[in-house]
Amino acid sequence: MILSVGEILVDMIGAETDHGFFYERKAGGAPFNVACAIKKMGGNCAFIGSVGCDLIGEFLIDTVKGLGIDGVVEQNKTRNTTLAFVNLDAFGERSFCFYRKHTADYVMPPIPPVYFEQASMIHFGSLMLSESEGREYLEREMERARQAGKKISFDVNFRDDIFPDKQTAVAIYKKFMEYADVIKFSEDEVALFTKEYVEKLSQSKLVCITLGKAGSRWMYQGRSNQVSSIAVTPIDTTGAGDAFYGAFLTKIDAQQWNDELLDQACRFGNVCGALNTTKRGAVDAIPTLEQVNQLI
Repeated sequence: MILSVGEILVDMIGAETDHGFFYERKAGGAPFNVACAIKKMGGNCAFIGSVGCDLIGEFLIDTVKGLGIDGVVEQNKTRNTTLAFVNLDAFGERSFCFYRKHTADYVMPPIPPVYFEQASMIHFGSLMLSESEGREYLEREMERARQAGKKISFDVNFRDDIFPDKQTAVAIYKKFMEYADVIKFSEDEVALFTKEYVEKLSQSKLVCITLGKAGSRWMYQGRSNQVSSIAVTPIDTTGAGDAFYGAFLTKIDAQQWNDELLDQACRFGNVCGALNTTKRGAVDAIPTLEQVNQLI
């Protein structure tokens, strides 16, 4: 079982209409998106997160229940649910603006023993790293996972607008990458952390890099390969990397990481991520397992 831990929030996706500019409410948050993708791709998963005691929090809890995702979504009585306002350009590429002062996403419940013990891999999101409460939580739970011999997954998902500056953010991220067995980067994130640093990580960790329409690359113990994707016309790229990663983790969980498996996992993730861009909303757009299998 893969346990996904981190933010669950609402993506407010903007659109211009004849009557003005409107935002559409969609469930999101990278670790939650990953959990949803794992479930739809046939994997066994659970999710741990935190929302506020408000209308948005209730919407997210109802969404989790409706999707049949197991786990714990705690309602924090003193904080609001985090919002991410998303604008899309003509190519479906998105830009974010977070509404995130005194919100719930980085004040997380401990992982209950029942889920911790069942998990073969624990996937952690990174948004909580911008706050001291989140860093303390993540360090404690990552160390707990390491001591228990769990595989640890980490999605960089870099958001420099929630940190004082890039230099501070990079230093914080690097500390937590050391705990991970599997790390996902985007092309832009590789450039930020430097190719040399990422290559060094891949000597001992499994690194996967999303390359947009070009597909993805895996790097592991001195070996690597780039795997192609499928051609689609994107509408909304929100959550595409999460859909890729959820599918990728589903394939590699509790397996021996050889070249053939990693090629297959990347292809599986590429197709899932590509199809995810053809509809609006990160969770709503995750394809079915049948749709993905037809295009592999």
